[in-house]
Amino acid sequence: MIAEEKKPYFRHFIDAVRGVEIDFTSVSINKAIFYLAIPMIFELIIEGLFAVADILFLSKVSEDAVSVVGITESVLFIVYSIAIGLGMGATAVVARRTGEKDLEGASHAAAQAVLLGILVAALIALIGIFFAPQILAVFTDEVNLIETGTPYVQIMLGTNAVIVFLFLFNSIFRGTGEANYAMIALMLSSILNIILDYLFIFGIGPFPELGLKGAAVATSIGRGIGVLFQLYILLNNKTAIKWIRSHFTPQIDLIKRLIQVSAGGIFQFAIESFSWIFLTYVIVQFGSETRNGYFIAFRIIVFSILPSWGIANAAATLVGQNMGAKRYLRAEASVWTAAKYNTVFLIFVSILFAAFARPLVSIFNTDPIIVQQGVRALRIICCGYVFFGYGMVIGQSFNGAGDTWTPTRWNFIVFWLIQIPMAWLLAKWIGPEGVYVSIAVSSSLIALILVLVFRKGNWMKVEV
Repeated sequence: MIAEEKKPYFRHFIDAVRGVEIDFTSVSINKAIFYLAIPMIFELIIEGLFAVADILFLSKVSEDAVSVVGITESVLFIVYSIAIGLGMGATAVVARRTGEKDLEGASHAAAQAVLLGILVAALIALIGIFFAPQILAVFTDEVNLIETGTPYVQIMLGTNAVIVFLFLFNSIFRGTGEANYAMIALMLSSILNIILDYLFIFGIGPFPELGLKGAAVATSIGRGIGVLFQLYILLNNKTAIKWIRSHFTPQIDLIKRLIQVSAGGIFQFAIESFSWIFLTYVIVQFGSETRNGYFIAFRIIVFSILPSWGIANAAATLVGQNMGAKRYLRAEASVWTAAKYNTVFLIFVSILFAAFARPLVSIFNTDPIIVQQGVRALRIICCGYVFFGYGMVIGQSFNGAGDTWTPTRWNFIVFWLIQIPMAWLLAKWIGPEGVYVSIAVSSSLIALILVLVFRKGNWMKVEV
C-alpha cells in the first residue's frame, strides 16, 4: 500500500477511473474518497451535460417545448425519488454486506432489489401512459401545452424502467465500491442521449424530425442502452456481484428489509420532489418568461452540483462498508472529510455564479426578461451553497448507514412545513424572487439540522 500512496496523482486518477480494486475499509480516507468520488463525479457530469444539451436543443424548437420539459421534469422527480430510494436501499445493504466480506449476501440483496424495481417500474408506466394529460393539467390550463406535452410525458413515464434500473444498477455498483462501472454506464447513456437528441429533435439525415417527442425517444433509447450495458456487466460475473437463479426467488424477509430502508429514501426524495413540484406551480403562475428563466437556471444549478453528489455518494459507500467492517469511527471521519471537500467546491461554484450568471443564462436564451429571471434565480439560490455542501454529504451518509428515516423526517419539516409556506407567502409579497429565497433558506436550514443530528451518532446503531 505504501508504494501505491507514493504514486503520482495522475496515476491515482487513472486507477480511480479504471476501477483498480482496493479495500475501502483500510486505505487512507483521502484515497478512499478520491477513488470512489472520481468515477461518480465523471458519470454525473456527463449526465448533467445531457440535461444542459437537452434544454439547449429544445430552446431552439419553441418556448412551449422548454415549458413542457420543465413541468415534466418536476413530475419525473417522483420517478427519480423512487429510483433513488430503491438505490439507497440497495447501496446500504450491498455496501454493508461487502464490508462484512459477505459477497453472497450482497449478490442476494441486489437480486431482490431488482424484483422490487420491476414492480415499481410497471406501476409508474401504467400511470404515465393513461394519465399524461391529467398530470400536465395539474400545472397548467394552457391547452397547447397539454396537447404538445402529452406524448412527451407518455414516453418518458411509459419507459421509466430505464430510469429506475439505470439508478438501481449503478447503486449496486457503488455499494460494492465498483463505481467505475456506474461511470461507464451513465457516460455511455448520456453521450448517446446527446447524439440521439440532436438527430431526433431536428430530423438529421434519415432520422424523422420529432421535435419535443424526439427528446423523449432519444432519452429512452440512450438510457435503455446504458441499462443493457449494466446487465451485461452484472450477468457476466465482471463485478463482486455473482448472481445465480436462486437469488431471484422472492425472499420475504430480505425484501421487507430492503423496503424498510428504501421506503425512507423514497419518501425522503418524494418529499423534496413534491416541494419542487409546488415551487414549479407557483413559478408557472408568473408567466412564460419567468418560468423559462427559472427552468434554465434550475438546469444550470443541477449541472453545477453533480460533482457534489459524486462526493456525497462516495461518503455513503464508505459509511456502509466501514460499518460492515465494524469501523465506526473511520466511517464518521470519512463523512467529515468528504463534507469539507464538498463545501469548498460549492463555495467556489457560488462565486462563479455570482460573477457569470448573465452569460451562463444567455447561452440558452437571449430574451432580456427570461435572462433577467434566470440570473436572479441563479444568484439567489446559490447563496445556500455554503451550508448545502455539508447537508448533501451528511444526508447521503445517513442513507449509506441505512438510516434513511432520519433525513426523511427532517425533510418533511423543512421542505413542507417551512419551505412551501415561505415560498407561497414571499411570492405573494415580492414576486418570484420569494421562491428563490425560500430555496436558499431551506437548503441551508436542512443542512444545519442534519449536521447537529449526525453528531449524536445514533446512525451507528442501525442494522440492515
